[in-house]
Amino acid sequence: MTLSSKRMSSKSNTATILLISLVVSAASIYAPMANAAPIYKVVDEKTGQVTFTDRPKSYEQQAGKQITETYIDTNNTSSFGNTSTASNQGNNIVSAPLQSMAATSNATISNTAKKPQANYQLIMTEPSEKRAYHRPAQSIVVNLQLRPALQVGDRVIIYLDGKEVAQGLSTSIATVDILPGAHTVKAIVENEAGRRLKQVERTIYVIQNTATLQNNKKIGQQLLAYQNLPWHQKVLLKLGQDDTNKQQSSNQ
Repeated sequence: MTLSSKRMSSKSNTATILLISLVVSAASIYAPMANAAPIYKVVDEKTGQVTFTDRPKSYEQQAGKQITETYIDTNNTSSFGNTSTASNQGNNIVSAPLQSMAATSNATISNTAKKPQANYQLIMTEPSEKRAYHRPAQSIVVNLQLRPALQVGDRVIIYLDGKEVAQGLSTSIATVDILPGAHTVKAIVENEAGRRLKQVERTIYVIQNTATLQNNKKIGQQLLAYQNLPWHQKVLLKLGQDDTNKQQSSNQ
């Protein structure tokens, strides 16, 4: 081979190497651009939920969807970012208010659960043990003492024979409609859930006022007898009563 032929062959090899280098360089430069594809960000206007998609047409027919075009590199290289990271950031933005609401709700429930329950002391000062009441002249007076003071939501209920008659630390129960015999007066402290926290009770007795009953019965019989008299006898009784009243007045 001549010297001229060798020089031509060397130049041809050099040109080939340069061409290959240019192709490789161009491929390395445009490879990320080839991987970059148009991605669409879809925001739900009601819930704020963010969705990324390469098929926006499936969302265009849905009401309340805001669609914007963006470019996200599908490579996992640090120079162009990470798609999963961006998606997670979007999810974090959406879920942050919900997480805050859940944390507040849990804190409220926790504070309610940790509310200390008062250790009440309930004393019934009236009625005393085995107290008797004359019916219908006397009323059953109930007086209670409670320590410490009632917490919000708690209450004191007073019962007579299992029936609620009042709420609070005192009341008065008429005996006119209560039958003679033994009866139970009970006071209960309960919370807003209906749980009994403390209770105290007394057995009392209601007796008929015999003297009053007999007197009333006698008066009723006399009135009935007077109403059954003929009219002239009623006149005579009236005149006799007037004479008696006059004599009593003159003697005084």
